[in-house]
Amino acid sequence: MKFSMKPVRPCTIKPPTLPLHNTTRLPLNSTTVILGVSKWVETRQLTHIHPAVGQIRAVKNLVREKAGLTGLDRGLSLRQRWMDYQGIKNWEGLLDPLDDTLREEIIRYGKFVEAAYRSYEFDPAAAGYSHCRHSKAKLLTRAGFPATGYRVSKNLSATSGIQLPRWAEKTPEWMSVQSSWIGFVAVCQDKREIERLGRRDVVIAFRGTATCLEWLENLRATLTPLPAAAACGGGGVGDFFSPNECGPMVESGFLSLYTSKVGSSQSLQTSIRDEISRILKLYGDEPLSFTISGHSLGAALAILTAYDIKQTFQNLPHVTVMSFGGPRVGNPSFRSHLERQGTKVLRIVNSDDPITKVPGFVIDADADTDNNVRMNDNMANISGWFQKQWVYADVGCELRLSSRDSPYHSGINIAACHDLRTYLDLVSGFVSSNCPIRATARKIISCGG
Repeated sequence: MKFSMKPVRPCTIKPPTLPLHNTTRLPLNSTTVILGVSKWVETRQLTHIHPAVGQIRAVKNLVREKAGLTGLDRGLSLRQRWMDYQGIKNWEGLLDPLDDTLREEIIRYGKFVEAAYRSYEFDPAAAGYSHCRHSKAKLLTRAGFPATGYRVSKNLSATSGIQLPRWAEKTPEWMSVQSSWIGFVAVCQDKREIERLGRRDVVIAFRGTATCLEWLENLRATLTPLPAAAACGGGGVGDFFSPNECGPMVESGFLSLYTSKVGSSQSLQTSIRDEISRILKLYGDEPLSFTISGHSLGAALAILTAYDIKQTFQNLPHVTVMSFGGPRVGNPSFRSHLERQGTKVLRIVNSDDPITKVPGFVIDADADTDNNVRMNDNMANISGWFQKQWVYADVGCELRLSSRDSPYHSGINIAACHDLRTYLDLVSGFVSSNCPIRATARKIISCGG
């Protein structure tokens, strides 16, 4: 069979290293670009497909066959390099261009967060409002993800520490719900999946903001010291604060949701610690990883959870955070402590999503971006109070995407830009920062014969 396609001008970026078991490399020419575009088309499941897509798929299959890029090779790549994909080397060489196996892992963990959203009862009129709609045994299946190989072992609830005034008793009950289901812990139990992953993986997944009090907690944007770091002294290397000032600090509302409790119920923090302790007793003698994923508020709680369990369990295995559209969480000292712990954070950020640019301000002596305030002589005049209360720091590594680069999300709609499905779609279609998928697709489709 012959294929007739007009040549496509290659993007001017370094050739990517494809995740091949035999380390075969392909140059970034029209064929390798076609592979990325066809991947995007297939995951979008388009009902109206341009005639050039048939050629794209055919060329992709031939290249895969010649390069040996089979499902088995991809499985070997993940099993042998799972620590790389969990960020042991800070995802060096995997983010730009985006490695295909890493792309699949990001989307896979994003689906656990989607399961948390689907399982939450959003209807204020429902009897089970703010609770989980499914039992632990059926949660992933009922949420639409039956073949994960994971089993939910613990339901998680978050409680607001806001004390409501007496007049709030006259408001509808749904407006004053203090404690609500926010996610779950799931443990990989399928032997074939454990073999594919190269270890037993534990997922902690958090949904985003849903209740009125959670929204109010989001607005409590001033920084507060972490309980274990309330004493002054000690910021880490690279901290903006002087040695005489307080150490790790985080957003007040996020910490409240993580540590507060009502009556005899457990706080989110205690529930997670108890479950991690139980899991370590059961599986501590085998390769084990903890992957904490969340969207929006859930992304902030994921980072707090990672920090807390690394502080609590000294010999804890590898801990990774997959953050989707998360706000800032803590100050520069908090970031330094995360780094010293060895906690790995991958922040998936949509440049058009304003939630990723709040709360507070970022002061960076080196960076000069739209999100950061560049250091200059005037910074010396910033009061210590302002630094303590409002100066935040972005943590971990960043995969920066943009709705503008997608033909399906190019309209600037704040709600759509922040939506989890938008994030997963953008990850699915992303090629590299210098070769956005929309531009590549247009070139191929316009040149295809």
